Amino acid sequence: MSKTLVAYFSASGTTSRVAKELAQAVEADLYEIRPAVPYTKADLNWLDKKSRSSIEMNDKSSRPALADQDANIGAYDTILLGFPIWWYVAPTIINSFLESYDFSGKKIVLFATSGGSGFGKTVAGLKPSVAADTVITEGKVLNGRQTADSLKAWARTVL
Repeated sequence: MSKTLVAYFSASGTTSRVAKELAQAVEADLYEIRPAVPYTKADLNWLDKKSRSSIEMNDKSSRPALADQDANIGAYDTILLGFPIWWYVAPTIINSFLESYDFSGKKIVLFATSGGSGFGKTVAGLKPSVAADTVITEGKVLNGRQTADSLKAWARTVL
C-alpha cells in the first residue's frame, strides 16, 4: 500500500475536523498548511470586498506566505489535500503550498468543505502549480459528520 498524507488548510476549523477524521480513518499522516499570518474573522468576511480573503481570491496570482515548509512530501505517494471552497475554488494558499514542494510523480486527491458549492474549476486552478506529471483529481466535498466507515469507503475509491 502506498504511503498517504492528509494535508489541509482550515480557516475556521471545519476542514481541520474533517482532515483529522480522514487521516485517522485511512491511517495516514497529517499535515496542517498554515499561513504565516493567521486569518482573522474580519479577514474571512467575504461580504467585505476589502477583506484579506476577498483581495486574495480576486487576484489569482496571490500566494499567501506559509508559516513553514517542513512537510516531507518526498515520503508520500499520495496526498489527500483538503481546504474550504472559497469563491468556487481552492484558496490561493493551496497554490502557495503546491508551489513550495516537488510533487513530481505524486497523486493528489482533493477533498473540501463548503457552505454550498462544489469544486467548480478547482483542479484547473491548481494544475499549473505542480509538475506536469503530477496527477490532481477532484475528490469529494465532505460536509457534515462523516463516519470512519464512509471515509474509508471513499478513500478506497481514490487511493
